[in-house]
Formats: sequence, structure tokens, C-alpha cells
Amino acid sequence: MIIAVDGPTASGKGTISRRLAADFALPLLDTGALYRAVGLAVLDAGEDPGNGDAAIRAARALDTARIDETRIRASEVGAAASIVAANPGVRAALFDAQRAFAARPGGAILDGRDIGTVICPDADVKIYITASLPARAERRWKELQARGESVTLDDVAAMIQERDARDASRAAAPAAMAADAVLLDTTYLSIDEAASAARALVEAARTRPRA
Repeated sequence: MIIAVDGPTASGKGTISRRLAADFALPLLDTGALYRAVGLAVLDAGEDPGNGDAAIRAARALDTARIDETRIRASEVGAAASIVAANPGVRAALFDAQRAFAARPGGAILDGRDIGTVICPDADVKIYITASLPARAERRWKELQARGESVTLDDVAAMIQERDARDASRAAAPAAMAADAVLLDTTYLSIDEAASAARALVEAARTRPRA
């Protein structure tokens, strides 16, 4: 069973995906971490994330086993990730790794922005998770505050809005909800409520005969 979980920044897709992975004993790939790692590598090399050649080199050299989960969550790395993710060469360099993960025996869960539309268009379950901009901004702001980053809520909202626009308008695999995905709005849901709703969607898909 392949489960594709898509959605914008701070919608809750990462947390929900981890809950689903535990519930259904499936391996999970946070594809956003790949792009964040590429963005971080470009920054560490002293390059501009908008430098296409530098971004492609970083993507091709990426060692997924050495991704620093703490450093890639910084706000500036998230911004860099959105920029490098718009590079067709970067997306091509990471495509095979994502497809190979999805092809694991027994299935897998992948979360990102183009899983249901590009990476796994044949996924058994497609869930698009979203929430209002104010809700997402507050969630991300609290995460950054907890990490000791000094940033205002308004600045976080502006960054998220800018990233949403960039992700949706990029020429290569724009972020979008798949036509056959189920929408899950987490604006007014607790983590447990959102995870429970997602689990119910997967359970329903498992019992539904495929065409």
C-alpha cells in the first residue's frame, strides 16, 4: 500500500504521516527533508540557492543517511529549500530515490508537495492536508520559537505565503492537490483529531475495491 500525503508548509502533514507510519507499520519518507538538505548544502557551500548549477550538484551528491534533522528545520533553510525545489535538475536528481522508496515491498508513506501528482500518481491513498494561513503561521512560529529562533509571527506568515506562491507557480512539478486526493483541513483539529481522520481515510481506502 502506497500512501501519498501532500500539503503546504505547517499544514500538519509531517506529524500525520508519522502517525500513519506507526499505525500501519509502513516506512516513511519525508521528501521535504531531501530538498531542505539540498538547500542547506548549497548554503553551507557559500552559494546562492538560486544558483541552479550549485543546487543540482548538491542534489546529486546528497547522502540521505547524513541529513542533519536539526539544521534542516531552520527557517532560512526552509526558504532555500523552496528555491532549489523549483529547479527541474534538482527534482530530476531526487526523483529516482523517491520512486525507489515508494517501491519497497509492502508499501510506504511519502509526504511532500507533489507525491500524489508526480512521484506516486498511482498511490493507493492520496490525502491532501491543508489549514488556513493564520493557523499554519502560528504553528510554524511556535516551532521556531521552541528552537530559539527570534522571528515574529508576521514574518513567519509572510515567509509561508511567499513559499506557497513559489511552490504553486514553479514550472517543475508545481505543488497541487491531485484530482483523486481527499482533502483534510486541519485548521480547527487537534493533532489527535487530524491523525484519527487521516487514519479513517486510509482504512476506508483499504476496504474499497480498486478499479
